[in-house]
Amino acid sequence: MNRSLPGWLQTIYPFAPKRHDTGSGVMSYLDEGRGDEAVVMVHGNPTWSFFYRNLVLGMRDRIRCIVPDHLGCGLSDKPQEFNYTLRAHVANLGRLLDALQLRRIHLIVHDWGGPIGLGAALSRPEKLDRVVILNTAAFADNRVPWRIRLCRTPWLGEWLVRGANGFAWPATWMAVTKPLPEQIKRGYLFPYDNWANRIATHRFVVDIPTQTGRDSDRALAEIEARLPILRDRSVRLIWGGQDFCFDRHYYERWRKILPEAASDYLESAGHYVLEDATEQCLTAVSRHLGL
Repeated sequence: MNRSLPGWLQTIYPFAPKRHDTGSGVMSYLDEGRGDEAVVMVHGNPTWSFFYRNLVLGMRDRIRCIVPDHLGCGLSDKPQEFNYTLRAHVANLGRLLDALQLRRIHLIVHDWGGPIGLGAALSRPEKLDRVVILNTAAFADNRVPWRIRLCRTPWLGEWLVRGANGFAWPATWMAVTKPLPEQIKRGYLFPYDNWANRIATHRFVVDIPTQTGRDSDRALAEIEARLPILRDRSVRLIWGGQDFCFDRHYYERWRKILPEAASDYLESAGHYVLEDATEQCLTAVSRHLGL
């Protein structure tokens, strides 16, 4: 157990994270279980490895679980001069996977973890086996909710996200359909307690691909071009139907890209689908991974 974490957090996040030096900062990651076959769980914004805590607790006795915190997120370093872009996050995750020397990788992705996780894993297709896709996208699309567009507004957006915590805090009630217990809300917000520590939360919003020819658009296009590889893998979609951002439009796009994929469309769950449908998700993931 990580003695540097406060006791209240250790009770709901009972892990001893490991550390990986990216060269630009140190990434924290969970490494629970044993073996050279692992399920890699990749979080989005504004969450961290805390989002996957129940999956790890439910599966670590049966399969090794690797859950990184992106640089700037969770318990990882939060360098103020790092290039917080999709391409940079994909590169960091790829280097971590290479350092772990895993023989086989199963992948679970959510939110920004979709393009980041798939970007790293599809570049190493010889290792990639089964995949679970939670509310996310890894393809170009121009649908961005007004609440997120507001957080992209120059000057005002940065003040809202970094100064007023106007992204991570609202997510603790906007991203769920079942109210989170206060300690769980506190856990989600723990790493993002001041202006400096919210840098990645803001930069993720700024870096959302806009189909305007920026580097993030090019990086996403490269990932999208590799998505057909998934047609030769066992893929399952688990989708919260009440997601205000990654709504049914995105689910249907995945269905067209991966028509053979199994799916669970959970009508009453929100964006934080693992919170709203914890047991259903654990059961579906375990079965999909053959555990």
